Amino acid sequence: MTRTVVLRHNRIDLALHWLREGDGLALLLLHGLGERSPEAVPTWADHWPGPVAALDFTGHGASTVPAGGGYTSEILLGDADIALGEVGEAAVVGRGLGAYAALQLAGARPDRVHGTVLADGPGLAGGPTEPTSGSYVLLRPDGQAPDPYALWELGRDLRPPDYATTFTRLAVQGSALDTPITVSAVYRPAWLAAVADEQGVVEAPLRDAIAHYAALARTDR
Repeated sequence: MTRTVVLRHNRIDLALHWLREGDGLALLLLHGLGERSPEAVPTWADHWPGPVAALDFTGHGASTVPAGGGYTSEILLGDADIALGEVGEAAVVGRGLGAYAALQLAGARPDRVHGTVLADGPGLAGGPTEPTSGSYVLLRPDGQAPDPYALWELGRDLRPPDYATTFTRLAVQGSALDTPITVSAVYRPAWLAAVADEQGVVEAPLRDAIAHYAALARTDR
């Protein structure tokens, strides 16, 4: 990794890793559940024309592991939003759990996210899908990442698919791009299947999706 910047999110220190520095539109990578940022630019992003950064979510990688859990996708959206504030305008690629956070970020900041790719990865798939499907577990974390509370609480989606499509529509309405969201994932839980059916969302392999947004980045700048 080229350089790591520590960002503050309430009581959490977030590790943002600059895998490649440079000028132009940044590419922000959001990992899946239980993962951490890659140590180098992935091969599928080799030809991205600008800098590449990767965020370790709360409870993952080199970021703080909080005591007692309490993870939600909105917490990770906050993580990603703070990272976006550091890198500036960016295209975003998310895997699994990171794809869900990337989608939320695209809807929350459509003027600053210039292309979002939703790729395969672990997290927020399967398990109960209704808010009333409660459960209780006592874990014994050791303070090391990944936090087992994160693995338990973020491994399933408690929100209906239309929660995800709300962010999709906000992204499409607010973006300057005709197709601001690309689904590259093969496996699609209910939320992602619903997103793929929305107007303004296209489907493409990961490399093709990156190449498309890279070409737009070169054109805009």
